Amino acid sequence: MLNIIAVVIVFSILIVVHEFGHFMMAKRCGVKVERFSLGFGPKLISIKKGETEYMISLVPLGGYVKLAGESHQDKLTGEGWEFLSKPPGQRFKIVACGPFLNYILGIILFSLVFMIGAPTLTNKVGEVLEDYPAYASGIRPGDKIVSIDGKEVRYWHELTEIMHKKLEGAARLEILRRESTLNLVIKPKIKEFKDIFGKDVKIAMVGIAPSDELIYIKHNPAESFYRGLVKTFQLTAITFKAIWNLMIGRLSFRESVTGPVGIFMLTAKAARLGLVYLLNLMAIISTSLAIFNILPIPVLDGGHILFILIEKIRRRPLSPKAQETSVQIGLGILIVLMLFVFYYDIMRIISR
Repeated sequence: MLNIIAVVIVFSILIVVHEFGHFMMAKRCGVKVERFSLGFGPKLISIKKGETEYMISLVPLGGYVKLAGESHQDKLTGEGWEFLSKPPGQRFKIVACGPFLNYILGIILFSLVFMIGAPTLTNKVGEVLEDYPAYASGIRPGDKIVSIDGKEVRYWHELTEIMHKKLEGAARLEILRRESTLNLVIKPKIKEFKDIFGKDVKIAMVGIAPSDELIYIKHNPAESFYRGLVKTFQLTAITFKAIWNLMIGRLSFRESVTGPVGIFMLTAKAARLGLVYLLNLMAIISTSLAIFNILPIPVLDGGHILFILIEKIRRRPLSPKAQETSVQIGLGILIVLMLFVFYYDIMRIISR
């Protein structure tokens, strides 16, 4: 039950932020907002304030804002407060503001993680594989690697970043064992792997694994914001690169995509681990939600933006029939994709 509550709270925050973006910009542009719903399906609770009905619906994993005159199926009167009566620039702002606020939320959440303290593995060795160079050179569990080729090492990610690039020659390691300092020379094994994008890469390995020793690294607000910004941009670049590799078939759709079931499991696990883990996952989901929503697929915000850009170029909108057909095709594609994602999520859970 606590897992379910944690997931509902996380998704509710992300959805409210997204829909509030549409809501806020619609109000600024003078468009009437008829309904602001958290969730889909039958109405559970509602309150009418001004021209807007605020409601909570039965199915919590979703939400929407209903704008006056947002569809050709509405009874359009040509009034200035209707969405379709607004110029393309204002409609673009209204549609884009939802994903934009999700993106900003991602930056804020990553920044909070760095302020609270990001859990980081130390330089302490937890396991040494016997058939690798580290064991033969004398490294043992409990040792701390304090430098590689004269470069100071404090955290495990620094260690792997330096070592994996050591494709030629031997590495000089400074080891701290209890109160003694040892100097060792290790020639790594070169292994070839496929990276997360399916590309062949060479990595230098010595055969060590980290211990479970963690420290929490905190930063001041300015440094945290900068790091949050960098991490969000890095995640954006990786996501777009992954989407491209999925499109050209280099990445497996089955292994690379997680749907609501998988996200539920990840969120529940993060909630059990603690606040910082949950905030980090929320930041990832919020940023991913922003990116997914701007894809030029009808039904998504990106599809509406595409229609607006076409209208701007043609100086007249696509016909209502063309837009309706595109939306139906886009909806069909999304339903098929979601069915596959649901299936793969369930199969992954069963296989565990």
